[in-house]
Amino acid sequence: MSTGALALVSLLYLLVLFAIAYGGDRRVGLTGRPLSGPWIYSLSLAVYCTSWTFFGSVGLASSRGLMFLPIYLGPTLMAALWPMVVGKMIRIGRAERITSIADFISSRYGKSHSVGALVTGIAIIGIVPYISLQLKAVSDTFELLTHETTANLFDTAFYVTVILAAFSILFGARHIDASEHHRGMVSAIAFESVVKLAAFLLVGGLVTYSFHDGFGDLFAQAAARPDIAQLFTFAGSGDYGTWISLTLLSMMAIICLPRQFQVAVVENVDEAHVRRAAWLFPLYLILINLFVLPIALAGRLAFADQGVDPDTFVLALPLAKDSAVFATIAFLGGLSAATGMVIVETIALATMFSNYIAMPLLVRGYLAFAPGRDSLSGVVLAIRRLAIVGFLLLGYLYARLTGENFTLVGIGLMSFTAVAQFAPVLLGGLFWRGGSKAGALAGLAAGFLLWAYTLFLPSLARSGVLPSSFTEWGPFGMALLKPGALFGLAGMEAVPHALMWSMIANIGCYVLVSLISEQSAIERIQASQFVDSFNAVPGGTSQFWRGNATISDLQALAARFVGAEHAEAAFRGFSQTRRISPNPDEANPELVEFTERLLAGAIGTATARVVVASVAKGEIVSLHEVMDILDENSQVIAYSHKLEQKSKELETTTAELRAAYEKLSDLSRLKDEFIATVTHELRTPLTSIRSFSEILFDNPQVDLSQRQEFLGIVIKESERLTRLINQVLDLAKLEADTDTWDLVDSDLVQVMEDAASSVGQLFKDKGVALDLDLPAQPVHLETDRDRFSQVVINLLSNAVKFCDPQTGRVQVSLRDQADGITVSVRDNGPGIPDWACEKVFDKFQQVGDTMTSKPAGTGLGLTISRNIVSHLGGRIWVESPPGQGAMFAFFLPRIPSDGNLGAGSIGPDH
Repeated sequence: MSTGALALVSLLYLLVLFAIAYGGDRRVGLTGRPLSGPWIYSLSLAVYCTSWTFFGSVGLASSRGLMFLPIYLGPTLMAALWPMVVGKMIRIGRAERITSIADFISSRYGKSHSVGALVTGIAIIGIVPYISLQLKAVSDTFELLTHETTANLFDTAFYVTVILAAFSILFGARHIDASEHHRGMVSAIAFESVVKLAAFLLVGGLVTYSFHDGFGDLFAQAAARPDIAQLFTFAGSGDYGTWISLTLLSMMAIICLPRQFQVAVVENVDEAHVRRAAWLFPLYLILINLFVLPIALAGRLAFADQGVDPDTFVLALPLAKDSAVFATIAFLGGLSAATGMVIVETIALATMFSNYIAMPLLVRGYLAFAPGRDSLSGVVLAIRRLAIVGFLLLGYLYARLTGENFTLVGIGLMSFTAVAQFAPVLLGGLFWRGGSKAGALAGLAAGFLLWAYTLFLPSLARSGVLPSSFTEWGPFGMALLKPGALFGLAGMEAVPHALMWSMIANIGCYVLVSLISEQSAIERIQASQFVDSFNAVPGGTSQFWRGNATISDLQALAARFVGAEHAEAAFRGFSQTRRISPNPDEANPELVEFTERLLAGAIGTATARVVVASVAKGEIVSLHEVMDILDENSQVIAYSHKLEQKSKELETTTAELRAAYEKLSDLSRLKDEFIATVTHELRTPLTSIRSFSEILFDNPQVDLSQRQEFLGIVIKESERLTRLINQVLDLAKLEADTDTWDLVDSDLVQVMEDAASSVGQLFKDKGVALDLDLPAQPVHLETDRDRFSQVVINLLSNAVKFCDPQTGRVQVSLRDQADGITVSVRDNGPGIPDWACEKVFDKFQQVGDTMTSKPAGTGLGLTISRNIVSHLGGRIWVESPPGQGAMFAFFLPRIPSDGNLGAGSIGPDH
């Protein structure tokens, strides 16, 4: 393809991106509703996937196999913690009007200029090589596609730099308030993420299914080549230490890269989107890496010993097959990956530079020499635009200096290690109150110096900028200080080696200095605000400020930095929401804090604090008073938690009382039913006794046979009456535990035969068969013989009651076990419904064999049986499979639990 045609295609694509960004911003201006959602938010996070992903991962896979995976495994693992970590960062960022990662860290450590400046310096030095990586990737692939190479000052990379600088300014440096959401830019970045994913999948599908016959064919050909087959082994990919190091490194980078912080925290419009992104973003990473290894293997097979740069395999393979369309698609995918990173990264770096390096110097001069100047908003915006151009030119310069000495992955990992130095102070500041400003400065400085010494300076030495003896022999020939084998630790790869030493120095200094240094009042305030962000008491830092300022002075100050119109609208909105009339009277602390946060969006939290302090004549309260306020807040939070706990306890108690009331209501109903049942059962035998007694009394001449029949009925009904009264008395004794127990060694076989005999007539009268399945040998157990017999009789009486006449059958069995005995009584009656299985042992409960009938009796037999078995240390239960009758069983141990009676329970032992 010609240079002009490809340049035109590239320019048109960038114009499409700008149109999307412009349309997104215009939509917000017209409707007030941005085009946002979890999908756009998740896709914007994919700015993580740069030209390193699109080209460099293939280059790494072609020589190291699966070694490219840890760079994406780390973010996938970290995504699981996003709701807790990133969610907290978003909440803090919204409250503090955070504009960048430097702003975030600076605000945590007392809104310190020095901390913010150090973070900014580390980010600039660490990210500039990463920017050069994007310029190098775009220019190299452009030249590969056009077959033209320029070696003069204004080469392809220079023109790429100029174009990207212009578009970066158009995308993100059109407004003064850096904390405002760049919804158009985010929409464009999301679109770019779709383009680069689609482009990579299309090229991967072409290589795998058009140039080869699928994955099987491609991998089979690669496995047949010994030099390529080693890529399938772990030994060919690297050691465990390297895998672990790169995974940890990428876990830190995904939250510490300035561009990731920009899209994840600053540009977030809904904290709930984080939970969706926790699985959408890892899914994106999986998809974009599906064809990395196949393309790498195809490149190794196609370009063996041809000197083709592995970083260009994605583009070189379609070119080799004369597929200009797919080659152009691959180039546009790489261009998308590079432009997305450059735009967001330079905007983030420019904001950091403006807030923590340029603005402090400008503000000092402004306050000293030009206090009457109307506005500095144009100057602030110009600084950011110049910074964007400057960072891209620095990236271009670095690319020219290093030339072809580094792979895309090598440059990327060096930048990752630099920004990883933010992780200790960032995560420590979120979850540890003790982290101090002095500790943060010490940790950042120590880690950065070790990174520069072990990784950055060796990269310059390899490029010829520094003498090579520095890396080969160490400074002044001191081998112990060799950058690649510091203190004699040799055998490690450069990145894991640098990461280990820099993290040891960083974390060690941060923790140690924080422990021995004392926090200032503002540090303690900010520490509390950050660590307790999910439980913070409303009021912010205004509750810690005392002094005086006028509303007019504060509004005039804000107008000089954000513009008069913007300031007026902001103050008007504040007065409406707080019901404060804007007038020259003295401002309250809340308005002072509002002004500081308004300015923080334009000039950073640290500079905003200094500027507001120049007008608001006041100070943070003393450390002792800060602690008193914090203690008071803690007491409020603690009291709130106690109220919440009391409320939960009250709800639980209410539920328990309600359940008790329902149970008492049930018992009352059952009591009424019981009284009615017992009355009926007592009336029946009494009526019979009285009737037959009156007949005998009134007719003394009744013949002897009839007299004997009537007297037999009277005796039988008297026995029935006695039985009913005895059941009620037995239950009362058992529940009061006043009964005596006669535990003797008993032959249970004999006891059960006697019990069956005592109810034999009942079975004969109803025509129900009774089968005894008893051991042939005696079974001895120390128990109360009469009570044992009573349980068996109750179960037999209950079983025969529910059997059909003539066809009914009841089976009784006794099983002798090592730990005790089990007795079961099984019938072929209608069974027991599921809802009644838990209730049949309760007092007064009776379950009929139909919906309308109710068996005779008081309903106390099973209750008495349960209490007897429980007192004997056993357990009783019922099983009733549908259509198979019912089986009542009980188990008695040979030795009751704890040697005492009453240790049993209901239910089988599962």
